Amino acid sequence: MTWTAPKVERTTRIDGLATVDERRMLEGWLTWHRETLLAKCSGLNGDQLARTTVEPSDLTLLGLVRHMAEVERWWFRRRMADEPIGDVFTGPADGDEGIEGVRAACAERDFGLFRAEVTASDAAAADRGLDDTFTSSRGVTVSLRWAYVMMIQEYARHNGHADFLRERTDGVTGDG
Repeated sequence: MTWTAPKVERTTRIDGLATVDERRMLEGWLTWHRETLLAKCSGLNGDQLARTTVEPSDLTLLGLVRHMAEVERWWFRRRMADEPIGDVFTGPADGDEGIEGVRAACAERDFGLFRAEVTASDAAAADRGLDDTFTSSRGVTVSLRWAYVMMIQEYARHNGHADFLRERTDGVTGDG
């Protein structure tokens, strides 16, 4: 049987974030965007997830999932928590980690790795305050608050890419 990306059950409603405290708002928006990326993939098999559909770009839905696993690991675990761990996926260290090397046969595994990174990222940030700081790879001191905002914008940008990729795959649009 061919693996298919599962339906996403939303855990966060954006209208429920309108009046919560700052931490819950940032965590909520990040969760909503994580779930949106997975919703863009829902119902597609590995071949569909690994297909390029917006020429001349080689970007794929599976590549976006892999890339965001790398971004999660980079900011929350490698930079903020200073964990001595490598990349989730191998590839060039050019800011597009995870996008290359996509294999349809590995879609289920790659989704599992993404989910594991999200869980590990949340655990790394759980006991830290929004004002806690760490140093970026460029030597800039940033706060956990900054990391949340940066992650939200990264997902928002890539979810826009995912909109086009999904529509070109099977015509599905919307937030899922």
